[in-house]
Amino acid sequence: MKMQAIGITWRKLATNIRSSSSVTRLKKAVKVSFSDKYLFYTNVTISVTLSSVGDLLEQCYEISVGEQEKYDFKRTMHMGFSGVAVGVLCHHWYKVLDKFIIGKTYDMVAKKLLLDQLIFSPIMIITFFGSVALFEENPLQNFKEEVRSKFLTLYRAEWMVWPPAQIINFYFLPTRYRVLYDNTISLGYDIYTSQVKHSKGLKSSSKDKIIGTK
Repeated sequence: MKMQAIGITWRKLATNIRSSSSVTRLKKAVKVSFSDKYLFYTNVTISVTLSSVGDLLEQCYEISVGEQEKYDFKRTMHMGFSGVAVGVLCHHWYKVLDKFIIGKTYDMVAKKLLLDQLIFSPIMIITFFGSVALFEENPLQNFKEEVRSKFLTLYRAEWMVWPPAQIINFYFLPTRYRVLYDNTISLGYDIYTSQVKHSKGLKSSSKDKIIGTK
């Protein structure tokens, strides 16, 4: 019985050591990923991943309600590409804000929030439509139609989602974690963005179709 108890104790100890080692490696990987050297690549990777996941979840819903028959992975790749543009812009935008608006007082947070909504949000929406339009038939024409018919829909949604979320972002989080937080919150918004982007009902012209989608 004593030998059995000793064996169990050693197994528990070995398990704890392995678990501790795994946690240590994970902490080290996170620290390196969010270091100044690799932060840009980390932010872009996060944006690409969550933009793609958001589109897959939206397609899952569309399949479940019979709006499409199967997953369109080209469409997901296009949305992932838009995540590259989003990640690059967000990475630099937050650094610029923190460089010129220093501090976490209520006034500073309010200034960042207004600049984010009035300047950066429109830029992001236009960049989104532009980056996805690169893969479409008649890119320039389709881009103009999309902006004209869908920009306000997404911009109104921006004002509902981001002001409360960005208060937390600007007040509590250091710059290096803002894109991660941004993309975590935006997963639900990315689903909605994909829905708006690929909604035929919002298109002003039925002849503008996305390559590879129904």
